[in-house]
Amino acid sequence: MIRVLLAEDLHMLRRALVSLLSLEEDIEVVAELSNGSDVVARAQACRPDVAVLDIDLPGTDGITVASALYTTLPECRTLILTGLGQPGHLRRAVAAHAHGFLPKDAEPERLTAAIRAIAKGERAFDATLALAALETEPGTLTSREVEVLRLAAQGEEAAQIARKLHLATGTVRNYLTTAVTKLGARNRVDAIRIARESGWL
Repeated sequence: MIRVLLAEDLHMLRRALVSLLSLEEDIEVVAELSNGSDVVARAQACRPDVAVLDIDLPGTDGITVASALYTTLPECRTLILTGLGQPGHLRRAVAAHAHGFLPKDAEPERLTAAIRAIAKGERAFDATLALAALETEPGTLTSREVEVLRLAAQGEEAAQIARKLHLATGTVRNYLTTAVTKLGARNRVDAIRIARESGWL
C-alpha cells in the first residue's frame, strides 16, 4: 500500500483528490492538509511514502516544503502539482529534490501513475513542462539576488533585509539594483513581477 500525504489549500480540489486516490486499491491517503507550514510535522508523524504538494500552499510553498522533506524525511518522496507552467518553477522543484512535477489539469490516470512511479523510486515530470524548461534560458540572478528580491517582494525595506541577512544596507541596495538591471526591469516592483512570472521567486 502506498501511503500518501496530500497538501492542497483549495478545499473542493483537495476533497476531490482524496476521493480520486481512495478509489485506487494500492493507494491510501494518510493525511490531508491545507497549509504548507504543517506538512513536515505531519509527515514525521504519519510517515507517508509520497507527499503530493500544491506549489502555492499558504504558509510555506510546496517547493520549500519539498526541500524540507528531503532534509528531514528523505524516505518521503515528493510530487509537486502546479497550475502555473513556468519553467523556473520546474527548475526550482528539481533543485529542491522534488521527484515529480505535474500540472493540475493532468488526467487522473497520470496522477496515480506518477504516485506509483515515485513510490518505486522513479521520477515523474510532465514532458511539456520539462521541455519548456530546457528551451528557456535559466535565470541570470544569483541565489543571493533572488533571496534579496524575494524579501523585497514580501514588503521588506533595504534596511530590514540587511538586518535579516546580516548585510550592509548599501550591499542590499546593490543587489536590488543589479537584479533590476539583469532582468531589464524598470524598477524594483517591475523586477519582482518579472521574477515571479518567470518562476524564480
